[in-house]
Amino acid sequence: MTQITVLLAVLALATAVGLAFRARAGKVRHTASSGDNDTAELLASVGVQSAVPTVLHFSADWCGPCAAVRRVVGQVVADLARTPNPPAEVEVDIDEHPRLAKKLGVMSLPTTFIFDGVATERFRISGVPTSADLRTALVQLSG
Repeated sequence: MTQITVLLAVLALATAVGLAFRARAGKVRHTASSGDNDTAELLASVGVQSAVPTVLHFSADWCGPCAAVRRVVGQVVADLARTPNPPAEVEVDIDEHPRLAKKLGVMSLPTTFIFDGVATERFRISGVPTSADLRTALVQLSG
């Protein structure tokens, strides 16, 4: 009887943790950048510019949902191309840039970051973002 009780408790906990992670998937979350020089250099090396807002998304050949992120980000960036400060898009293969992924705390794919016009991390999205949420976050920075 004790084993069944423990098993049920573990299953309930695992379900709660899974639901919590699932609820966060694809949601745009505000973040605060650490801003150290090493991170700034790594970001610059992959093309994150400090002059324009930038959407940086990590992907890999083996990541199925990354194709959906690529489509959503590409469409939103194209839609905002005529704004006063249009965003740039940078896609980074996690297998080619593991050090940057570690510095930014990427734990799973797909993961998307939004940097403002001075290359400060403003938002983070785990999973596939909705185009409306991504657009809302970028409009704040693109003017």
